[in-house]
Amino acid sequence: MHFQWYPGHMTKAKRAMQADIKLVDLVIEVVDARVPLSSRNPDIDELGKNKARLILLNKSDLSDSKKNALWKKFFIDKGFCVVELDSRSGSGMKAVQAAVLEACKEKIERDRRRGIKNRPVRAMVVGIPNVGKSTFINSFAGKACAKTGNKPGVTKGNQWIRLNKNVELLDTPGILWPKFEDQTVGLHLAYIGSIKDDIINIEELAMELIKYFNEEYPKVFEERYGISNCEDAYEVLKGIAKSRSCLLKGNELDTQKAATILIDDFRNGRLGKITIEVPDIEESVEEHE
Repeated sequence: MHFQWYPGHMTKAKRAMQADIKLVDLVIEVVDARVPLSSRNPDIDELGKNKARLILLNKSDLSDSKKNALWKKFFIDKGFCVVELDSRSGSGMKAVQAAVLEACKEKIERDRRRGIKNRPVRAMVVGIPNVGKSTFINSFAGKACAKTGNKPGVTKGNQWIRLNKNVELLDTPGILWPKFEDQTVGLHLAYIGSIKDDIINIEELAMELIKYFNEEYPKVFEERYGISNCEDAYEVLKGIAKSRSCLLKGNELDTQKAATILIDDFRNGRLGKITIEVPDIEESVEEHE
């Protein structure tokens, strides 16, 4: 599978972010805890240099808790503040406010020395499509102030949101980078729904995911679908089709429907707590730039 695109609205969004970055003290980056490296846009590091940084490992309820701890250490070692988060349930949300103030303590202290009191921290919230950025903002603010949806690209323009006397947030549209040097990054983003499904061959995507499960989570198929593990990814797909009665006319197995079921089960955590990427201690955050 080959992934390469850059919709025009994303080019416009990046320009707007470049203009707005001057207005903020902190960049809050929302990533998907199942693929924390692939779901980072390396453009953000360039945009946010010389700014305080906070990474939110969102959807951490869907990912492997042991691997969450490894990722947290990985990013802290690189100088980021980090919070594990499930923005849908609100788990971890209380830690975000403290992390914002911790990340900006130098700025707050500098203001204090200059006699500036109670100036709110201004934070830009960034993230690629479908990592839960708008859901986080709504949960953090306690009201539906940013549009949400389960399709990538719902947020269309930047908007300021005043949370309290301490923090103001700037929401931004999710932006992806123009092309992937490493196609594995594109594959991982397709798994989590950051790439629109209508430009993807869903059966090919499902078979790639099956190959990964065969290596790392081989019990998934038996536990979820009651089928035996098999090295042949297409045979597994047929097994899922049989298990879920996905049939076409003439009782032919509907492997496309089975593929959709598998991807949907993964995205919604019905296959268990799964993390696709594990941090390499030697790996740089910017390696797939």
